[in-house]
Amino acid sequence: MQVKHLLLIAILALTAACSSKEVVDENLSEAELYQQAQTDLDNNSYTSATAKLKALESRYPFGRYADQAQLELIYANYKNSEPEAAKSAAERFIRLHPQHPNVDYAYYLKGLTSFDQDVGLLARFLPLDMTKRDPGAARDSYNEFAQLTSRYPNSRYAPDAKQRMIYLRNLLAAYEIHVADYYLTRQAYVAAANRGRYVVENFQETPSVGDGLAVMTEAYQRLHLDELAATSLETLKLNYPNHPSLQDGQFVPSVAESDNRSFLSKATLGLIESRPPLPPGETRANQDVQKQFQDAKDAIPNELKPKDENGDVIEEEHEATGNNDDRSWFSYMTFGVFD
Repeated sequence: MQVKHLLLIAILALTAACSSKEVVDENLSEAELYQQAQTDLDNNSYTSATAKLKALESRYPFGRYADQAQLELIYANYKNSEPEAAKSAAERFIRLHPQHPNVDYAYYLKGLTSFDQDVGLLARFLPLDMTKRDPGAARDSYNEFAQLTSRYPNSRYAPDAKQRMIYLRNLLAAYEIHVADYYLTRQAYVAAANRGRYVVENFQETPSVGDGLAVMTEAYQRLHLDELAATSLETLKLNYPNHPSLQDGQFVPSVAESDNRSFLSKATLGLIESRPPLPPGETRANQDVQKQFQDAKDAIPNELKPKDENGDVIEEEHEATGNNDDRSWFSYMTFGVFD
């Protein structure tokens, strides 16, 4: 049924978009235009109301209803699901009427438009986790509500804006934790630790602070930064003793130790290893250089290789005498750069 509902809404939206060009009678007076626009707003005919409010503003820019038409145009665009037009109208009203007694309403609608911008048709019918979506609109909404509460703390809209800011702050903090968890799964432990610390430092009093401390603890343990890991863990135990990452007082990582074997090795249960593990201090690039040098050396014809007095090819000795007994032929060729 949900798919049918979505299709029906899409068809209605397309039909409304195709019929949105309404012709406003040019003989209407200012009062008549405003009255008809009010009637359309009361009847939820926001497209028709928008057309009349725009006509009112353009035909009577200095009339008695001009300022009110600009203000109600913000509301009409917002209710008509046109967020960009609503925010543009709000910014225009704030710029033209910074001292208007109802300018706080423009700030409030601007923040409310960003607040509802991510809640589209899919979010209404499907159980989407808003903390995993792009937080751009949520961050804009938080900043816009913050402007309202700081400039007009006694506004009638300030209490609602503050409640929405609490929700948005929690949402933004949860988003940072999702990103940090992704970095943990990708073994980007430095980035994960930085995200966790950012939550702890900038989103105090949100439910995600405990998660941020857990991320920091796990990332520092993976990086073998024992002192930082111990400090984060102690803070976690002290402030969030019931956190899910703590079991019987012991920290349990959320991500298991990563298996760095190749897909072929995992598929064959280790019977076929694509490349052996690297020894300590060795790199793949170093091994590739050695292999290329050895291949070039093996390609030299025997007649070009040095021979002894009996005409036999002299095999190169890999161990030297003296003070450099441990140096290889590769070390000599590279003047010790790759020792």
